[in-house]
Amino acid sequence: MNPSSAPSFEKTPGWLDWHASPARPAFALPPGAVDAHCHVFGPAARFPYAAERKYTPCDASREQLFALRDHLGFARNVIVQATCHGADNRAMVDACIAARGRARGVATVRRAISDVELRALHEAGVRGVRFNFVRRLVDVTPRDELLEIAGRIAPLGWHVVIYFEAADLPGLWDFFTALPTPVVVDHMGRPDVTKPLDDPGFALFERFMREHPNVWSKVSCPERLSHSGPPALAGERRPYRDVIPFARHIVETFPDRVLWGTDWPHPNLRDHMPDDGLLVDFIPHIAPTAALQRKLLVDNPMRLYWPEERA
Repeated sequence: MNPSSAPSFEKTPGWLDWHASPARPAFALPPGAVDAHCHVFGPAARFPYAAERKYTPCDASREQLFALRDHLGFARNVIVQATCHGADNRAMVDACIAARGRARGVATVRRAISDVELRALHEAGVRGVRFNFVRRLVDVTPRDELLEIAGRIAPLGWHVVIYFEAADLPGLWDFFTALPTPVVVDHMGRPDVTKPLDDPGFALFERFMREHPNVWSKVSCPERLSHSGPPALAGERRPYRDVIPFARHIVETFPDRVLWGTDWPHPNLRDHMPDDGLLVDFIPHIAPTAALQRKLLVDNPMRLYWPEERA
């Protein structure tokens, strides 16, 4: 697109831009660690935001993502299609290709996509699709269309990423358990961390994972779930302390089916923008041993996104 003819986008009022100077983490990531949940936004002059978007972000380019990857000490990224781009996956695909094997992608697709287009996404590095049920972010796609999409991607060896609010799990249970692929839940299904671990809502999520061995969970985004906040707000050294028991319980209970990611550039946050170095320092609080850290950051994402390298 010619920059002079590119559409102009004004950020959503109150939008918080990503942290420009994150700390270098005190926690040393294991070699080969994967940031398994992050995004790219635009740049809008090259990859315009979707007309149907619910928010307009700041730009967050592939170059800025890769610079953060190297600064934090990750080896690879999994780039999840941002809802502000709708089903136009070009920015995500461009970043995967530019990473030269060091990134995989999770796309958003519609029923009309052709098999040729799915194969092109696969060749670019896409290994999953995301189904979003958070109505403040997207207009939810009919379930029959999503089941059809899941059936079409299953032969490619892809998985489905699902994003939902904890209160919606009972109504979505039958749909989720009918999916014919591995299923990866974003951010532990967004539990209410003001409640105890044995709260019925979180217990239902644990049951969901226990009864369905194809279900995985990302134990990411404490900044979205926390009420105590980061240390500067919480008055202590442990980051996002109220999220730790929930994430640690999932990691220790299902060590072979957990993933972690920064969620950079952290869309739609309202109260604070996290320091990505501090988020990395959250990891040893939820995966306290070297063995759990390696599963969370290396073995599990490699098995899901780069299985050919583990053959």
